[in-house]
Amino acid sequence: MDPLGALREIAFRLERALESTYRVQAFRTAAAVVARTEPAELAERHRQKTLTELSGIGDRTATVIGQALDGRTPAYLEDLRGKASPLPELDDDGAQLLARLRGDLHSHSDWSDGGSPIDEMARTAAEMGHEYLALTDHSPRLTVANGLSPSRLRRQFEVVDEVGAQLAPFRLLKGIEVDILDSGALDQEPELLEALDVVVASVHSKLRMESAAMTRRMVAAIANPHTDVLGHCTGRYVTKNTRTGKPRPPSDFDAEIVFAACQQFDVAVEINSRPERLDPPRELLRLAVEAGCLFSIDTDAHAPGQLDWRAYGVERAVACGVPADRIVTTWPLDRLLEWTRRAR
Repeated sequence: MDPLGALREIAFRLERALESTYRVQAFRTAAAVVARTEPAELAERHRQKTLTELSGIGDRTATVIGQALDGRTPAYLEDLRGKASPLPELDDDGAQLLARLRGDLHSHSDWSDGGSPIDEMARTAAEMGHEYLALTDHSPRLTVANGLSPSRLRRQFEVVDEVGAQLAPFRLLKGIEVDILDSGALDQEPELLEALDVVVASVHSKLRMESAAMTRRMVAAIANPHTDVLGHCTGRYVTKNTRTGKPRPPSDFDAEIVFAACQQFDVAVEINSRPERLDPPRELLRLAVEAGCLFSIDTDAHAPGQLDWRAYGVERAVACGVPADRIVTTWPLDRLLEWTRRAR
């Protein structure tokens, strides 16, 4: 087995299972070392038992590399493959909807608070059969997530173009998860938002704002012509937040007014597939269906393995009666981009 492929698959499976970043990073780091080391040197070091002398290779990753070089499936990978998948089991309707999804409009790289480089995120998406992936790193005010200043976002455009050219016909889209400020304004320069393929607008601060004020704030962002997707609309955590160690209750807002605005301004309600978010709750998802909203099933992936989380969103979409033709991530790319550029 190819040692690089083995290390990447192990990291992917650990990320999908929400294992600790430290544990995952050992395999991602080792994979980067293997990728830049000549195969002959790897083979010789394996024979001489000196793989761990390479910076970034530890005992466990050296064992994986050695077993792969011996033509075996590494035992650690076999163990991970033998464990039950953390993903929900889909019924026939769910499997059909999952097969119809063409891409993902919400993902993060190590340019903000993601754990992997842009090319690793994009390459994984392409290998999974995605037709497109939107890179949506955070905006400036979210300093805790290393949000992108205007100058950093401009530099990222160049990297996106370079990576996308290498992976064609797969398309890496220029995007952002832009913070919705207290006033409802979007946290990035309008001319940069204009240049993007996809804008996901999300609330990340003052989540306990009074209901009427939160409603006004969200509606103002939805009415902004640059907004395409309303991200994780309640901001809840149904399991422990990795930073605080606690669940988080949903924000309080008038969902009927917010979803009516989404329908009026042709903004998609995100079905956020992160297992600790599962946002919006099912009762609100059904309300958005009744309001006639568009939807976007997204992973909000912060690591390559998390791009496989779409099944969580699919399961809830089917359960809540979301029509497939109103899910923008089932649309072909040309239709999707026609929609995102509708009012810019």
